[in-house]
Amino acid sequence: MATAFKESFEEPEVPAAPQLVEGYRPSPGEAFMNAAQQTYFKDKLGAWRDAIVAESRLTLAQLQVDTLREPDATDRASSETDWNLELRTRDRQRKLIAKITAAIRRIDTGEYGYCEVTGEPIALARLEARPIATMTVEAQERHERHEKVSRED
Repeated sequence: MATAFKESFEEPEVPAAPQLVEGYRPSPGEAFMNAAQQTYFKDKLGAWRDAIVAESRLTLAQLQVDTLREPDATDRASSETDWNLELRTRDRQRKLIAKITAAIRRIDTGEYGYCEVTGEPIALARLEARPIATMTVEAQERHERHEKVSRED
């Protein structure tokens, strides 16, 4: 009886993600966003996010080691400018991490690879080049044209 009770509350096993063959690349001949493609893009996005986080940690460590105690005002200004540029880059990357995390979440929910405007599949070549893409090229162009017109008004 205790075993039956315990089994009724156990979480079902989640199937493991498929292991990809080395050198796998999604191709148009496959079913769109099949398990292999989802695993491929999830791995690609995760590796991208990990690389950005590693770079950010290096920057933070370097900021803690280097102090701006340049004796010359010109050297100090140059160092401050360099660090300001580095920090702005890290801020852009912080925003990119949020987009990467959202893309991984879309993979988990089955929404990844489909245009958020039209619902059509996003071309694999576009996803390969920009794995955080949320729109087809055509929808993105329409969006940018509309944005441009709105700014000009």
